[in-house]
Parts: sequence; structure tokens; C-alpha cells
Amino acid sequence: VYDVREVIARLVDGGRLLELDERWARNMVTGLARLEGRTVGIVANQPRWLGGVIDAAASEKAALFVERCHRFRVPLVVLVDTPGFMPGTKQERAGVIRHGASLLRAFAAARVPKVTVVLRKAYGGAVITMNSRGLGADMVFAWPEAEIGIMSARQAVGIVERRRLEASDDPEALRAQLADAYEAEHLTAPAAAGSGFVDEVIEPRATRARLDWALRTLEGR
Repeated sequence: VYDVREVIARLVDGGRLLELDERWARNMVTGLARLEGRTVGIVANQPRWLGGVIDAAASEKAALFVERCHRFRVPLVVLVDTPGFMPGTKQERAGVIRHGASLLRAFAAARVPKVTVVLRKAYGGAVITMNSRGLGADMVFAWPEAEIGIMSARQAVGIVERRRLEASDDPEALRAQLADAYEAEHLTAPAAAGSGFVDEVIEPRATRARLDWALRTLEGR
């Protein structure tokens, strides 16, 4: 577990972030900062709270912020580290599907430069909702150890290899073996880049420089 604000501090000028709505939906960080002098809006999953999972409140908070950045023409930098959306009847009553859809629409509708960096993991509906290439992200980067996929390897092989697992004398050992192979083939950052979901796999220390390059390239759009 780490505080994503420590990552942000190493990316922005002077390590300074003007965080907005700090006490609301702490599993999502939103705020304003400067990167090489230009104002940017930051949207980031916060692993320190609920493991970075996206719930109804986090979706609403991020959607409102993205819409605000769109209105004021502020470029967006999105830092992704989430296992997906929060499940459960409580979240369904809170409107997680409706608010999640609002966040998806906000990113799709925002006509400002939008750059995404997958820090550690991006699973489930969050793969799409957190400013994916399919929603119109201008550039998507990923750190080398990032895991990107619709579901985890163990869940995936439980569906794809169900019959082999049922017929095995040691299903747990086989599941672990198959999960390792599935993860290496489908869930790595290079695999996502090969499939077109990620534009470039970058080293963490190069993140600030690549964000600066991307935003400079997109200026005036």
C-alpha cells in the first residue's frame, strides 16, 4: 500500500498539489498542479483507501472534476491503480452503475488533452472507465510491472479452463500454473501495448519527462 500523492509529488512542479474535495471519497484523488509550468488536472486512484477500488462516491467525485477541467480547458493527467469497481448491493443502492457511467461519459466528452499512466494495476470496468484509449485518451503509458486486464488471472482461468480444473487431481496447483501462464501472456504492460491498449511502456523515473512531452505535443488541440 502506498499513497498516490507521493507519486504525484514526484511528477509535478515543486511537488505541490492543490487537492480538491480531499475528505470526500478518499479512494479517488483529484486536484490541480503544474507540470513544467502548465496547469494540469490530476485524477488518481488512491490505493491507501479501499485499495483504490472505485465506488459510487469516487465515480461522482472524479466525474465532476473531469467536467470542471473540460469547462476551463485544463489538460488531464490520469494515474491508474485500481482493482475495479466496488461490488455489492450497498453500492448498487448508492448508484455505482449510474455514477460509473457518468465518469465514463465525462472522460469521453472532455475536449482537452488527456494522458493516462497505469501505475500498478487496472482491472475490470476500470480498464475502460479510467480514461482508456477507447474513451479517447490521447496517450496511454504504463509502468513495466503494470497489470492490465478485464479480470485477474485466477478468475480468468477459472472460466476459460473450468473443465480442465474440474478433471484435475490437484485443481489448485493447476490453477496456479495456468494463472501464471495467463498473466504472462495477457495481463502484462507489454501485452497491453501489443494489443494497442497502451502506447508506450515507460520506466517510472521517465514518467514526468514523458508526460511533459505528451502535453507539449498535444498543446493547441
